[in-house]
Amino acid sequence: MTADPDLQNNAVIIAAHPDDEILWFSSIMKQAKQVIILYRDFWASPDLGDKRAAAIANLPHDNVTWLELSESGSFGCANWQSPVISDDGLAFAAEATLRDIKSLVKKALPLAAPASAVRLSQAYAQNFLAIIDSLRPILTADMNVFTHNPWGEYGHEDHVQCFRAVDLLRREIGFKLWMSNYCTERSLPLAMSYFQCEPGPFVRLPTDIDYARQVAQVYIDAGCWTWVDDWAWFEDECFMEAPEGPSNSQASGHLFPLNFFSMGK
Repeated sequence: MTADPDLQNNAVIIAAHPDDEILWFSSIMKQAKQVIILYRDFWASPDLGDKRAAAIANLPHDNVTWLELSESGSFGCANWQSPVISDDGLAFAAEATLRDIKSLVKKALPLAAPASAVRLSQAYAQNFLAIIDSLRPILTADMNVFTHNPWGEYGHEDHVQCFRAVDLLRREIGFKLWMSNYCTERSLPLAMSYFQCEPGPFVRLPTDIDYARQVAQVYIDAGCWTWVDDWAWFEDECFMEAPEGPSNSQASGHLFPLNFFSMGK
């Protein structure tokens, strides 16, 4: 980030899950003024929260704020072939009904994390409000806020929700909002709705791969690294100021250079 000192000196990362901050923001995490992570517990993995706590306590960063919210378990619940944006993130498809049943059964087990038996979609909506309420007193107008892109990188409903909550606060508070450039075949249909008539300006930053591996090892040692073991970081990342919403343009579309990867079958 040496090419833009102002961006470097006042950068704040907002990441949904522990390890997202180093997967999608590895070029800025080390220099970021603050790293904010949303989630701790997940009902499907009762010991995950404690493992994440151990990892975050050992992260090589002086200012990590952890909101310690509970994940709803939204991953895979949207229709990614024809995604529908909702008030609190993405609308859920039929898969959410089956996930509700699994959630209630899991919560009934002795080892399940304590939580009220609310429907998954309700938990997702409640998280949207909790994110906004938790972040509002932290964020200020002079910040450069980096967060997930509106298609959720590889297509994660929590990432989309995080973006939409932060975007709402951007309009209220007035900080600059920067989105990441990661994308997969799963999330491409939603990403394409953000293509613009003309290419927009963006910032290209080199990744700090040694630092990224150092952070990843902290999560691996704590037993809560959620990503693939053989992940290879891109040489650089691009960030652009997030658009106000999907484009209505029917012309040939442009976005910015994507770090495109495949999740496999």
